[in-house]
Amino acid sequence: MIGRRDFITLVGGAAAWPMAAEAQQPAMPVIGFLDPRSPDTLADRLRAFRQGLKETGYVEGENVAIDHRWAEGQYDRLPAVVAEFVRRQVAVIVAAPTVSALAAKSTTATIPIVFTVGDDPVKLGLVSSLARPGGNLTGVNFFGAEVIPKRLELLRELVPRIGRLAVLVNPSNATISETTVREVEASARGMGVQVQVFNAGTSREIDAAFANLVRERSDAVFVSGDAFLTSRRVQLATLAARYMIPSSFSQREVTEVGGLMSYGTNIRDTYRQAGVYAGRILKGAKPADLPVVQASKFEFVINVSTARILGLNVPDKLLALADEVIE
Repeated sequence: MIGRRDFITLVGGAAAWPMAAEAQQPAMPVIGFLDPRSPDTLADRLRAFRQGLKETGYVEGENVAIDHRWAEGQYDRLPAVVAEFVRRQVAVIVAAPTVSALAAKSTTATIPIVFTVGDDPVKLGLVSSLARPGGNLTGVNFFGAEVIPKRLELLRELVPRIGRLAVLVNPSNATISETTVREVEASARGMGVQVQVFNAGTSREIDAAFANLVRERSDAVFVSGDAFLTSRRVQLATLAARYMIPSSFSQREVTEVGGLMSYGTNIRDTYRQAGVYAGRILKGAKPADLPVVQASKFEFVINVSTARILGLNVPDKLLALADEVIE
């Protein structure tokens, strides 16, 4: 509940007022948590966020409240949600990932904001520098764009026959989509791989994109780290299996439900770090003085069951490199 207080019922008129004033409890601080996805896709990340809060002495429902807001894949809702947080005067806004952070920054210059973003926050205009953010924002950079060349390299080693690579992006998330396409095309050029870009911003469009990329005879699909696409991980893994097409993702959650492989930051630790920063700000730290945390934990996950279904032989070299092999 926003702005929750323990109200005292005055009994006996004005004479009771001093006792009531002494008994009144301070307001519980509220964190506004903003995400463009659905809550049922983020249970592990939310647990990690609460763990980070706990490390700084805050437990939801005991000494802090969290107002969770979800855009359910409709990114145009985000500015209105931030505006509601501003009206309610929340203590901190946690904005994940990039689309939420940009919406939060454009709406308030006063409420502290903790972001998790996959691109350079300086380039995005969120902070002045990584060491001294300088404004009302700080947070965690989980290197979504920087790992794209490595993701493609690992996919090529696992699927050497790639000649045509489908890249699936969400056009509603222009920042991530443009970066993904640019980085994939630059890396693919040196490999002699042709890149085909497919757009999908709804579940129906994901179905259509897979049907189209199969018609175009794509040899593998490289899925952008976009928040909506990641939230549709079961649908993506199911379609990749149905069409017998190798798939690469930025986060392990998709590999856990049947995707072929993933390489990227340990995203759960990113959310834990965001929880730590939210807690530190509640204790009085200023975002301007909290350096942006740069993720240091990366994970390479292979689903060998999926590889066998696709008729792929996983090289011993990749098995040795993998942080986890899913049977």
